[in-house]
Amino acid sequence: MPKSVNTVIFDIGNVLIEWDPENLYRTLIPDTDERQRFLNEVCTMDWNLLQDLGRSWAEAIEDLSAAHPDRKDLIAAYSDRWQEMVRGEVPGSVAILEDLKAAGVPLYAITNFSAEKFTETRARFPFLNSAFRDIVVSAEERLLKPDRRIFETLLARNGLEASSCVFIDDSMKNVEGARAAGLEAIHFTGADRLRADLAELGFPV
Repeated sequence: MPKSVNTVIFDIGNVLIEWDPENLYRTLIPDTDERQRFLNEVCTMDWNLLQDLGRSWAEAIEDLSAAHPDRKDLIAAYSDRWQEMVRGEVPGSVAILEDLKAAGVPLYAITNFSAEKFTETRARFPFLNSAFRDIVVSAEERLLKPDRRIFETLLARNGLEASSCVFIDDSMKNVEGARAAGLEAIHFTGADRLRADLAELGFPV
């Protein structure tokens, strides 16, 4: 690890907390094929990303329900029961975060997240309020990873050098976006591998 790398930036969804619409819709749409059609054709990932980019959930639900009136209740559940998509912490990851914090490592986060749902999620997971010096939320900035500008936003407002930071994300696209912005980056595939990767870089985990 270059001696200048001393700061860790985390993604949140599926690195620290689990998020999967299947967790909710397995209950609402038991048939696998029907559920996949709904998530691939109605409440799609692209539709969800617009909330991560700052669109309100009220507008999102209204617009999509107008296009699919026969699915209105299922669409509303995506917002009303959103927390049921979040099963809990990713096993082992928060322990790594806590070890880094205890060692005095500067910790930050960049997350693609709806502002509304992130407020709810911070209330549910207290470590989100205590572990990080700053969190950049995509909906608040109207920027999405892997856009290099979202990385530059965190760096600029905290006086950080890209070369001093390592970024962790479960999406390879976002890892590549961080590298394009000049950061070191780790592709998250599980807590054990992350601990080994951070140890290899010289962090006290």
